[in-house]
Formats: sequence, C-alpha cells, structure tokens
Amino acid sequence: MINLNTIQRHDVTDYLPHDAPMIFIDKVIEYQTDMLVSEITITPQSPYFDASIAGVPNYVGIEYMAQTIAALAGIEAKERDDIIRIGFLLGSRKLQLHTPLYRLGKSYQTHVARLYQEDTGLAVFECKIIDKDNIIAEANINVFQPQDPQDATPDHSPNNAQDSQETAK
Repeated sequence: MINLNTIQRHDVTDYLPHDAPMIFIDKVIEYQTDMLVSEITITPQSPYFDASIAGVPNYVGIEYMAQTIAALAGIEAKERDDIIRIGFLLGSRKLQLHTPLYRLGKSYQTHVARLYQEDTGLAVFECKIIDKDNIIAEANINVFQPQDPQDATPDHSPNNAQDSQETAK
C-alpha cells in the first residue's frame, strides 16, 4: 500500500487523468483504503474563479468531489502498478450546496468515501466539502470507470461496429 508520505511528496497531477488547466484540487492530505481527503485553496488562478464575486461558484464543488474520487482511483491504480484511467461522473444524489461560493483565500477539504463498487467499474461515493468543521457541500456521487474508456462510448460499442459493417455491405 502506498503511504500518505509518499502520496504527499508527489504532485496531485501524478494521480489524475487530467491536464492543466483542468486540475481543480491542490493536494491530497489524507488517504486510507476506500477514502481520500483533498484540499483546495481558492486563488485568482483557480478554475472558474470569478473576480466579481471574489470566489468560485458553489456548483464547482461537484468537480472538487469528482476529482478527489479520481485521485483516489489514481492512487489505487498506482498501487496495482496499473495505468490511470479516466472515469465518468454519472450523476449525484442528495446534492446540497450550503454556501453560495468558495471564497478567495480560503482552503477547503473534500472528503470522499466509497460506499459501493461493482466489478464493472460502477461506484458510489459519499462526498463532503468542509470549511473548518462546517459541511458546506455534500452529495452521493455515482461514477463509472471502464477498463477501456472506448467501450463506454456509443461509437465504439460492439453492436454499433457490427451495425456499421452490415450497413457498408
């Protein structure tokens, strides 16, 4: 198992299937099996920062949750000596946004805990964004991480490939 010190020595981008400027979380601060905590500090360079409100709109919190889930999947992939795969956010349940924005200069922690996972790659996570001891956003997030992302797209499904071959005849 990769320990927290090793994780913290690496840049968070080492665990995400994203490239700048679409990296939303700053660092991993806690890791255990099926659980991860990330941190974000809001700066003028934060994705979706809006100077007119001196912060980031609250709806961006769902991406903080999704990228924390992705970082957990990335750490688990590294533990298995596997590649880091993209995942898909399928939806959310019980989404509650208790603040209108993430304020400039403040740091927030995003906690994710796996509630359920199938062998197919479908999983559900309980997610919370915390400001000090206050929960300011929460949701259950449904995600899907296929072994081969091309299998999850309509243009590459086996039936579409066969239909295309038959149409070409």
